[in-house]
Amino acid sequence: MKLFNLYIKHRLLLGIILLFAAMAVHYFTGFWPSFIIYLVAVVSIAGHLFFGPLRLIQEYMEAGDLEGAEKILNSIRFPNLLYKPIRSVYYTLKGNLAMTRQDFDTAEKLMKKGIDLGAGSSVMQGTEGASLLQMGMLALQKNNFKQAESYIRQAIRKGLPDKENEAAAYLQMSSIMVNKREFRAAKDFFRKAKALKPTTPQIADQIKQMEKYISRMPG
Repeated sequence: MKLFNLYIKHRLLLGIILLFAAMAVHYFTGFWPSFIIYLVAVVSIAGHLFFGPLRLIQEYMEAGDLEGAEKILNSIRFPNLLYKPIRSVYYTLKGNLAMTRQDFDTAEKLMKKGIDLGAGSSVMQGTEGASLLQMGMLALQKNNFKQAESYIRQAIRKGLPDKENEAAAYLQMSSIMVNKREFRAAKDFFRKAKALKPTTPQIADQIKQMEKYISRMPG
């Protein structure tokens, strides 16, 4: 696996070197002796251009090394050449990183682009709901409750990857309903969030805090 990741990291440079080597072999000996070298060179260069090094980002994200992940993304010079579903993931990841910098306008623009590109794609299956949830969170940061509600409802319909994300979505919907003074709906969404028994400390704490408020609401 490490060897394959090393290949992905350097395959553009390797492809260029092999292309020149193939041209030299072709010049001195003929086409057929150079054919395999040409093939490996073309596959390496095309792989970098059409699929990019996104596979390498996972280990950086898991380690919490956002700077390393951004460095990998920035190494993609021509994102429009990426295979469409891969391009969708690229823009979604760029949006996530912009969100961690609290650059909400850029994050919203990039994540929307990622969602639009990945709509209906099997690559985005299971992640589209999470992206829509993040879009809803971004809208809430801007106090755009109407847009936030639209995104979060879409996220719930599309499906979310785990109970933590589901609980977060229901909690946000509960808050939006409180803001709209639709207290019965707020309580319903809160019950759904609590029933999932999320273990993420931040979400669990939000449930405890909100429970005190919910119990005093009419409806």
